[in-house]
Amino acid sequence: MSGAPYGYRYIRKTDETAAYYEVIEAEADVVRKVFNLYTVEGLRIGAITRQLTESGLPTSKQKTRWERSVIWAMLRNPAYQARACFGKTAVTARQRITRPLRLRGGFAESNSASHERPRTEWLEIPVPALVSEETFAMAQENLDYNKQHGPRRTIEPSILQGMVHCRQCSYALYRSSARTSTRKIYYYRCSGSDAYRHGGKAICDQKPIRQDLLDQLVWDEILRLLEDPTLIQNELNRRLEAARESSPTQRRLETLNRDLIRVRKSMELLLTAYQEELLSLDELRVRMPPLRQREQAMQAELQAINHQTADRAAYLQLAETLTAFLERLRSNADTLDIGQRQRIMRLLVKEVIVGKDLITIKHSIPGQAAPSGGNSQSSKSTAQHNMAQTDKSYLLCKGRDNSASRRPRRENRVRGGRCVF
Repeated sequence: MSGAPYGYRYIRKTDETAAYYEVIEAEADVVRKVFNLYTVEGLRIGAITRQLTESGLPTSKQKTRWERSVIWAMLRNPAYQARACFGKTAVTARQRITRPLRLRGGFAESNSASHERPRTEWLEIPVPALVSEETFAMAQENLDYNKQHGPRRTIEPSILQGMVHCRQCSYALYRSSARTSTRKIYYYRCSGSDAYRHGGKAICDQKPIRQDLLDQLVWDEILRLLEDPTLIQNELNRRLEAARESSPTQRRLETLNRDLIRVRKSMELLLTAYQEELLSLDELRVRMPPLRQREQAMQAELQAINHQTADRAAYLQLAETLTAFLERLRSNADTLDIGQRQRIMRLLVKEVIVGKDLITIKHSIPGQAAPSGGNSQSSKSTAQHNMAQTDKSYLLCKGRDNSASRRPRRENRVRGGRCVF
């Protein structure tokens, strides 16, 4: 742990003290600012980098130009939540043979040290915290989300970008295009069907599927589910009822407040008795800890009651504005641009699984009541679309006997708590 990250100064060990990290307040303020910009204000790493560079704040090497990799590593470093880690990477043999290596004979002269070890093998060392655990956890969630849904070099986004994968090989579907004499057509293509990605032999025979048709199919299905406000209203009512049943009664709340006052008075009496020399120090040390534990337990239960009350208020407020939200969504659904539709889709849909004759949509909208044997508590349902055979095939799709690249015909029915189309 000789190298302290930005925001700390490494203090060497002495005969009297062990080595430790000392906080540099000026740099610590920059770290807190970075986490606030990323988690609260929602800025991207590139925007944070530009803002720090324009403000002239110095880096750890006293330079004024900040790099994206520095901000990315700062957001991932667990030392800022009071847990510095040692042994995060391991020196292992080079795993990827690059073109320069092939030209030299196909072997590496030195090992690579950039391979990350499992999180369970890291050694944690306590250090002063610069941000709270909640803020650091929120930053990790944003990093994971951006890793999957980041726009990267996308020029023309699609509403299902980053959410489609193949049922046969489980590889993701990426977007490709083909051009006719009059227009450009986009497709979702399975990564497993590309022979060059897998040593010259494809591992999947999934045919491409038209992007515009699949996007419109999923979008229409989500709008159809949102057309019925009782679906979401029933889910809110279920959560409210569960919160009422699990929360303590008003009598329990009054009992907690009364017992908390009694415990605090007992602690004050013990301190008074010790100050008046009616109680020895040893007796105080024996009788005080149980009272403090009771006080902490009752405070924790009171805090849980307050959180549940706030949750119920939030559910009620959401229920009041639900009808107005659905009306605005229905009226503006046709005028929303691709970016707005993509945001709605990522809030409601987890993934879209494409098969040869079946498309499965896993979303978080509560479905209808499940039949006997189904799980009625689950808030997720799966919409499956049976792809019917048609005479008209897609443009520029060879092997047109595959029905996965045809326009689907929906047939509504319910099976096992899942909505099948």
